[in-house]
Amino acid sequence: MVKYIAKRLLSMIPVVLGVTFLVFIIMDLAPGDPVLLILGDNASEEARIEKTRELGLDQPVVIRFGKYVYNFFFKADMGNSYISGRSVSAEVLSRFPNTLKLSLAAALASLLMALPLGIIAAVKQNSLFDNTSMVVSLIGNSMPAFWLGMMLVLVFALKLRWFPVQGMSQGWKSFVLPSISIGLMNMAAVARTTRSSMLETIRQDYIRTARAKGIKESRVIMHHAFRNAVIPTITVAGVQLGNLLGGAVITETVFAWPGLGRMMVQAVSSRDVPMILGCIITLSICYSVVNLLVDLLYGFFDPRVKTMYT
Repeated sequence: MVKYIAKRLLSMIPVVLGVTFLVFIIMDLAPGDPVLLILGDNASEEARIEKTRELGLDQPVVIRFGKYVYNFFFKADMGNSYISGRSVSAEVLSRFPNTLKLSLAAALASLLMALPLGIIAAVKQNSLFDNTSMVVSLIGNSMPAFWLGMMLVLVFALKLRWFPVQGMSQGWKSFVLPSISIGLMNMAAVARTTRSSMLETIRQDYIRTARAKGIKESRVIMHHAFRNAVIPTITVAGVQLGNLLGGAVITETVFAWPGLGRMMVQAVSSRDVPMILGCIITLSICYSVVNLLVDLLYGFFDPRVKTMYT
């Protein structure tokens, strides 16, 4: 187990290197000059040259990439923001917990909606509930996050005044609208995967045997069927959680959520390369860690999977 985890953690290194290099190249080729954004169009040529030298932008992109990688891996230093001058590591660490809380709340909301829909739809296959739940899931998956977020704000925040419009200053109430906004999009994939996996499982011989023994139907479904059908659901839910960590950009912007997504949008608009790199590297590491946790969770539900860890 320890050897397997260590191997997976080491495999994150080339992922981080590849992501960092791609962002460096893309931002270097993107139009616009961060120096002009910082100093303004009326700055003198001497000031521009000095600022360019101060930021290290007078060096080739390969040299800048090498220095960044060295500082990140050996000094845990992500540099300083071009705009604020503050440490990127400190800024990321201050915002990341907010994004993580929102992503976990959205994942919880998604699972609470999707699992019952998928299980009941499989048990009542081709019924009115089955067809209705799948249509509801499809609609939830089709709605753009920004539109759904604005509709939720319009109805539940501005009209009914049940929840705050933006920010996270009102405790659990601040999580409700943004978590539903992004959780509803991921509900369809989890619900449909749960349904299809359950349909395949409840047709197996051991399920018929359990029913023939007189075991309660609820125990047959939850203990025998769902536990054996949950592996595909875990896979999809893990992928969705990784997507939530990196895909809450629009939702955080709509709800003015003080997380990494909103900070990354602001950094992109100002060509703040160190801040963009800090956000993207953090999210890519989190995505890899989530995938590792999902693989380890397989062994909890299916002991046969544990053989791959040895």
